[in-house]
Amino acid sequence: MTENKKIFKNNFKNPSWNFKTDIIHQYAFWNDFLSKDECNKIIKQGKELNLEPGGVGNYNKKKEKIRESDISWIYPNENNTWLFRRATDVILDLNNKFFKFNISGLNEGFQFTNYKHPHGHYGRHVDRGFDMVIRKLSISIQLTDPKKYTGGDLRLYTDSSKEGTTMEKTQGTLILFPSFTMHEVMPITKGERNSLVTWVTGKSFK
Repeated sequence: MTENKKIFKNNFKNPSWNFKTDIIHQYAFWNDFLSKDECNKIIKQGKELNLEPGGVGNYNKKKEKIRESDISWIYPNENNTWLFRRATDVILDLNNKFFKFNISGLNEGFQFTNYKHPHGHYGRHVDRGFDMVIRKLSISIQLTDPKKYTGGDLRLYTDSSKEGTTMEKTQGTLILFPSFTMHEVMPITKGERNSLVTWVTGKSFK
């Protein structure tokens, strides 16, 4: 018995024995979610709506040091049902493959976001907070051709790396990641970047 204990101690750093391993990926993406023409159509629509400065937190406070961008909101109607239906199919597929969260819908619409040189940015933050709607997955859709701007990278901080992981910038790409992930939009150094952002909601994590 003493010898068995010695062997166990020497070969295992942690005496626990887990039945399952963590299956939650850090992010997922879908290339060509939108075509170039669809992206341009949404940019036009987003700019024709009532653009206003984007805020921070539950009460949408204006904090330029943290965030400087203009936003408008796109909600379901007879002209954009195709967008919500397509997003639903892709979200359910990616969630089933990479996250397996218990999700229920897009309850906040799409946020059209415009970042312009020289001040457009959104500092490090997470998309969840106390007493907020329960966000489980965050979505960012690249609307602008990356040749038309510099900077504006979407970066996720999923490990100890100070540099973070830079997401794909190809026009029409959809990026999906857990809403508790730290991320930021780097400052725009030339031109402007437009994106669609939304959040997938669901029951509380347990």
